[in-house]
Amino acid sequence: MMRVALLDDFHPLISESFSKWDWDYMDCKHWSLEDFKANAHSLDGIVIRSKFSLNESHLKLANKLKFIARPGSGLEHIDLDYCKRNNIEVFRSPEGNCDALAEHALGMLLSLINNLHKVNIEVKNNIWKREENRGIELKGKVMGIIGFGYMGRAFAERLKGFGMEIIAYDKYKSGFETKYVQEVTLNEIFEKSDFVSLHTPLNRDTIGMVNKKFLEKFKKSFILINTARGQSVILKDLNEALKSNKILGACLDVLDIELNNFKLKNPLNEHFEQLKKFDNVILSPHIAGWTKESKKKMASIIIEKIYKRFILQ
Repeated sequence: MMRVALLDDFHPLISESFSKWDWDYMDCKHWSLEDFKANAHSLDGIVIRSKFSLNESHLKLANKLKFIARPGSGLEHIDLDYCKRNNIEVFRSPEGNCDALAEHALGMLLSLINNLHKVNIEVKNNIWKREENRGIELKGKVMGIIGFGYMGRAFAERLKGFGMEIIAYDKYKSGFETKYVQEVTLNEIFEKSDFVSLHTPLNRDTIGMVNKKFLEKFKKSFILINTARGQSVILKDLNEALKSNKILGACLDVLDIELNNFKLKNPLNEHFEQLKKFDNVILSPHIAGWTKESKKKMASIIIEKIYKRFILQ
């Protein structure tokens, strides 16, 4: 019998499936890291989002561990090298929330370029401004996508009906060009983009990627969308680019002051305080991909992968 700790709040499909398989699962969403350390030795499996880091020192305590399941996409809080060396299977399910994330990114973008986030408040306060809130259209513009995995591809699919030119760059893969997406170099992203959307993992290459030096390479002013990881964008440099109109606006679902557990480590951060003052910035609390449907889909995909590995074999 497998003993599994559910370390976050997941769709009941996960616990229901474990129950059908006669696995011993525990609702551990209230566990602290110390609770985990005290019980790690008894675990065969872990299901986690981003409650805390599973680094080598923590994983060594789980000497029976056979798998870690992460409903969602990001694995930066899990020591993958340790898992590989110790034959610990790591499952994730980016297929389950890529549609929700793509819709959220598109919603933020449409709200920004049509001033919907601003005019809703104005009209509710009896302010009726039309010319001052004239928007811009997507048709005929160039969308540069950096990172073309599940998320980048899903976003591109949502855009293809808008009459845009969609170009994409991915450092880690090639040969992904489609009828509506042109595969390009990063230099072509710098040269052509009117909008830039990040869909990259968090790693050594992408931490602090969008900094002053990076932004200076763009030939045109553009609008930035980030639904990937907050640590990829340096807020100080973003603020400076917004001030100078190098960046014409930003849609940010993630911030570099976010902790692993989806909370802000310092809400009074001076760069965040400055960012909040821009009317051409839309913020959301890391909820791109966070729908009722995606919660179930992510669970279903994770369960299918665990089933094929441990039940069918």
